[in-house]
This record gives sequence, C-alpha cells and structure tokens, in this order.
Amino acid sequence: MAASAPAFWQRRGALAQALRPLSLLFGVLARLRRARTRPQRLPVAVIVVGNIAVGGSGKTPVVDWLAGVLRAAGHRPGIVSRGHGGTASAQGGLALVPADGDPGRYGDEPVLLARLTGCPLVVGHDRPAAARELLRLHPECDVLIADDGLQHYRLGRDLEVAVVDAATLGNRLLLPAGPLREPLARLAEVDLVLAHGALDPELRTAIGDVPVFGMRLAGDAVVALDDPARRLPLAALRGRRVHAVAGIGRPQRFFEQLAAAGLEVVAHAFPDHHRFVAADLAFGDASPILMTAKDAVKCRAFAPADCWEYPVRAQIGSGAAERILEKLEDGRTSA
Repeated sequence: MAASAPAFWQRRGALAQALRPLSLLFGVLARLRRARTRPQRLPVAVIVVGNIAVGGSGKTPVVDWLAGVLRAAGHRPGIVSRGHGGTASAQGGLALVPADGDPGRYGDEPVLLARLTGCPLVVGHDRPAAARELLRLHPECDVLIADDGLQHYRLGRDLEVAVVDAATLGNRLLLPAGPLREPLARLAEVDLVLAHGALDPELRTAIGDVPVFGMRLAGDAVVALDDPARRLPLAALRGRRVHAVAGIGRPQRFFEQLAAAGLEVVAHAFPDHHRFVAADLAFGDASPILMTAKDAVKCRAFAPADCWEYPVRAQIGSGAAERILEKLEDGRTSA
C-alpha cells in the first residue's frame, strides 16, 4: 500500500469501525452514481484495466503487456489515461503524450507507458473525451486500453480486466474506513482477474466464476539513468548495499524484490506520484541508487551518478491473452 496510506486501513480497529457509517454512505453514493451514468460507446472496442482499491497493484505493467498482446494479434491499440500528477489534464485539458514527455506535464505513468508501448496515448480527466481525441488524432487505432478506468463508468467498455493484489485491499472496507473504491463483489462482474500473489478464501468467494490468472513482475537487469544503453545484471549487485527509492502505490513490493535478489536494501518510500527533486536522492554516501521505472522518468534529469532504473515486466499466466482476444473477437462478431 502507498507510503501515504493510513495505517488503520490495514485493520478493522476502532478508527475503522468509527468510519464505517461514512463507508456505507460512500457505497450508496457510488452505486447511485453508477446507476445514473449512461456509458458513452465508441466506434472501437475498449478494454479497461483497473482495480478496486486505492494504491498500486501493478496496472502499468499490465497495460504494457496488454498492448503487446494486442499488437502481436494484429491490432493497433491506443491508450487513454487520466494523467494523474500532470498539469496537462487539469481543468478538462486533453493532451497527446510523447514518449519523451515531461512527467510534470503529462503524469509519470502516461509518459512511462508511451515510452514502453509506443502506442498513441492521450491523457484527460474526461475519459470519453480523451478516447475521442485519441481516435481523431490516430484513426488507425482499432482498440483502446483505458488505464485505471474501472470506476469511470461514463466510458463504455467491452472488456474489464481487474488487477488484484491482496496486500492493497487492507481491511476490505470501503473508503474512508478502508482502501476500497468498490466492494469485493465488484470483482465478480469483470471479465477476468489478474492476481498478483495468492488469493485468500474471501477473495476467491468474491470473484466467483470469473477466470483468474496469476501474474508477477520480474526483471533481471538495471539500466543507468545517465546512459540507457548501459545495463548491469541485477545479480552483479548481490551483497551490495543500495538505496532503493520508490514513489509508487506499493513500495514494499519493490524493496522485497531487491532483497530477494540478495541486495542489502536501504528503503526510501515516497508517496505515490511523488514529485522528486535532487535533494530526495542526496543520501550522503557512495552506495548505488536503484528506483522503479515510474520514478526514473521523473528523476533522469537530475539523478546523481550511479543511479539505476530497475525495469520490470508483467509475466501473466498462460491463457490470459487468449481469453482477452477471444472475448474481443466475440464482441466484434456480436456487434
């Protein structure tokens, strides 16, 4: 869970219980908003990738993976995103994101996705408007991926992919008593679930008959921020003391990955979408600095020497890609 997430979200203690009436109200209002929302359909298929909780569950690597699956099947995918943390989408703005764009303007995740996927990507708080703008600029796109769009019901969708990490679900209560944006039962409505880690009995019951595929984030090398052509096997740092920097939804996962690879990790957790400055990376010693790809796009311009990005890719269980392509084709046939 994010470094800034309230600690009481992990338990059903006194504070969480005191806030449950507000959670009930939040749930009622969310259901009413969904019931009153008329989805706006687009002339191309839309695949939504999202989750039901606040915080990171690995959606960005999943969108990257999905774009690759679609392209390999002959599709021409585009991506729409809110552009959280960037100024371009503020006050209803829309913007096409360049692969070398400024994360302060477009948001860290959109810039990273534009660089990783090579897909046209438009950011905007209004998802249907962003999707229409993308199709206007790139009419060749025949399928759109909505990044973190599960709760944006104004955008009509053909498939829903929920990314689940049990560690981000905390006490399983709705906001503000817990981290959930929607109840666990919402998972029974999606087309497939990608599970990062094990699912406990409560989650399996909530998911019901929806197909579940395992996923993990993996990488075997680090890339120098001052020279992307310079790579180093992660194993070369085994036994070394490193500063691990993470401003993501669940920084502990990053720290655990490095520790599991045999590195001596000095952890530095920052809030999700943190706006880094040079002082954030001034640790006062010569130990290497490792950071996530999402953080690297924001730190490249001022990172000190011996600063490395640890890129990871989503490894998805066998059958998930086929399931998505099959559902996509079924939707075309019935359209």
